[in-house]
Amino acid sequence: MTLNLDIIQSIAFTTVVLLIGSFIKSKVYVLNKYCIPAPVVGGFSFAIIAFILRQTGVITIVFDTTLQNILMTAFFTTVGFTASLQVLKKGGTQVIKFLIVAVMLVLAQNIVGILSAKAIGVDPLLGLIAGSVSMTGGHGASGAFGPIMEANGLEGALSIAMACATFGLVSGSIIGGPLANRLVQKHKLQPEEIGVKEEVISTNAHGEASYSEISCDEASIGKLSESKLTSSAMQIIIAMGLGTIVSNLFSDIGITMPAYIGAMIVAAIMRNISDAKGIWPIASNELESLGSICLSLFLSMAMCSLKLWELVDLAIPILILLTLQTLLMILFAYFITFRVMGKDYTAAVLASGHCGFGLGATPNGIANMKSVTSKYGPAPNAFFILPLVGALFIEFLNSAVITTLMNLL
Repeated sequence: MTLNLDIIQSIAFTTVVLLIGSFIKSKVYVLNKYCIPAPVVGGFSFAIIAFILRQTGVITIVFDTTLQNILMTAFFTTVGFTASLQVLKKGGTQVIKFLIVAVMLVLAQNIVGILSAKAIGVDPLLGLIAGSVSMTGGHGASGAFGPIMEANGLEGALSIAMACATFGLVSGSIIGGPLANRLVQKHKLQPEEIGVKEEVISTNAHGEASYSEISCDEASIGKLSESKLTSSAMQIIIAMGLGTIVSNLFSDIGITMPAYIGAMIVAAIMRNISDAKGIWPIASNELESLGSICLSLFLSMAMCSLKLWELVDLAIPILILLTLQTLLMILFAYFITFRVMGKDYTAAVLASGHCGFGLGATPNGIANMKSVTSKYGPAPNAFFILPLVGALFIEFLNSAVITTLMNLL
């Protein structure tokens, strides 16, 4: 028996699953500890139930994923609006250095993934998925690139990418603290002697970054303006529309890319024109709110649509690839992130944070750094640098690298 849900039923069903995921996360300590997103909790739980129902011949549930693509494009459009050159410039040389380090990791993850996949005799696209698609990119990039990989012949790519991203969230949270602890003790590092409260840039900021306390949950963004919400929604829609033209131009010259790339490019252009000329100001809080809503619904629908039965035959190759990625992250943070960022206490804290967002997401990196600073003392610069790179810039550059490599493969 097959149950086919139409477009409205699909979004309603996945919204309920999202609410259930939020409830489960609030009650289970380990889910909060590792910053597992509520859509992943609810969606993956349902995917397991759907897998059992299908395998036992009870029922197969099929979703209409039309809105999933729209929500995905809308979210990544809000990411494009964060690509402000002014913000990057204000961050100083340390922010630029860490951004370069983050891009180096993206390249290393993909090179290791592709070469490892070839070495064990599986599709190189699987190595790309186990690379920066699911590691640095997390569930957002996994949900975006998975369907494209499937269209290019890799069966079960979306399910594989989501599973890899979940593995990355957990492993990145586990290795960060011990790595920094080793660096601090080996090099006898001391925290900066300043008496300020530890503050960070909101990891979900879409627009001008603002200082706030960070946690694994969504940060409070203050009172929203109805007129700014309307303006932000219009900006997103226009960028999405113009983005289709950009994406079509790339398609016409034979470059395959996710539908959202064109919208991200247009949004980035709109943002920097706004910064330079003051034309149609960007409302950071409102864009953040709309982006968060779209991301939550997109992830919930993507997780509900997982076909876990497609993972069975590739379980061992995936485990090998993910183990190699974890080892790469440890070595990269220890020998490259720490050294490039100055080999001091702040660099050690950043190394632990890089493990978190290099294998998972920015909140995981923040959680890692908090665990280190709670033991050894404050590192305010680290809490400025990592969120700025992790929340505002790396998604854009990671997508560009993945798209380039995907077309080469």
